[in-house]
Amino acid sequence: MRRRGDNGGGDETLRFTCDFLWMCQGYYRHSAGYTPDFPGMDRFRGPIVHPQTWPEDLDYSDRQVVVIGSGATAATMIPAMAGDCAHVTMLQRSPTYFYARPNSNEVADMLRELEIPDEWTHEIVRRKILFDQNTVIRRSFEEPEALKRELIASARAYLGDDFDIETHFTPRYRPWRQRLAVVPDGDLFKCIRAGTASVVTDQVESFTDTGIQLASGRHLDADIIVTATGFNLSALGDIDFTIDGAPLNFADCWGHRGIMFTGIPNMAWVFGYLRASWTMRADLVSGFVCRLLNHMDANGAKTVVPRLRAEDADMPAKPFIEDENFNAGYLVRKIHIMPKQGDRAPWIFSQDYETEKTEIPAADLEDGTLIYG
Repeated sequence: MRRRGDNGGGDETLRFTCDFLWMCQGYYRHSAGYTPDFPGMDRFRGPIVHPQTWPEDLDYSDRQVVVIGSGATAATMIPAMAGDCAHVTMLQRSPTYFYARPNSNEVADMLRELEIPDEWTHEIVRRKILFDQNTVIRRSFEEPEALKRELIASARAYLGDDFDIETHFTPRYRPWRQRLAVVPDGDLFKCIRAGTASVVTDQVESFTDTGIQLASGRHLDADIIVTATGFNLSALGDIDFTIDGAPLNFADCWGHRGIMFTGIPNMAWVFGYLRASWTMRADLVSGFVCRLLNHMDANGAKTVVPRLRAEDADMPAKPFIEDENFNAGYLVRKIHIMPKQGDRAPWIFSQDYETEKTEIPAADLEDGTLIYG
């Protein structure tokens, strides 16, 4: 690890040692977000801003703002900006599913009114949220067309029958194959209906001095352009690992329950859920790692590394996150840097809390896939 000197001096190298390495840095690059290399970006006279590196002194009051992107970031920013800028336009290449819901929890409010103890309220509300999430996820696989109709009908209820829902809010993919973004109290739809925001579905041909030229021939005038175009996936914090002097190619590894990886001794990585709270899987991983460390202590083991069994040698290699499961742009762009998963336990990474909440706490630490030394 390198650290810059506090008094303007040169970098210094710091060395840390440990018996077990637990990677908890997340899964995206914190230093910079993802911005496509749009033609003509250097021609635009105004600021081009990525939300991940938002300048504190950016003044967008009474300015024409174009936000490129239609994911959760854009859906959060646009209602927050719409009341202050002259106008904000959401420019999207293709539509996203949005789920309008109240910005409150009816069950929690009711339980508090009844003066139910906080710990009971927390558990009941948590279970209700998980139940609702799992219902939507299950329906996205089992009855995607019905769920799609309901989501689109919800948008239409806010935007009105005269709005072009087909063009702007009817995605080509099934619900939850990419992010399903919540819009609290329908705030995004409300500002579009009020005219303080608008949505354009088109492709960027090039930036110009004064805005964006679209493939359709239309020009969007802009004083500020915000590229809400996603983030860069980061595997193991972008750290270059070497093992016994050889560089590690993480893509060559097989994931053991999506927590540990073949060929890498004494290391676990927290990779959470993409459709649910990240911390739910962080809890499961924490329990697994603590149980593993206690097991090693009890047996006098100093090292542990996953290894394929003989019966696993013929497993087909699948992507760490399968395309049919979840194919957001940040994954598609960088899935080649991620490890593999297989078609049998413990080499499957299901991204399914309902399955893993039972499987991970009960995982057999002596099934022949973890080699101790």
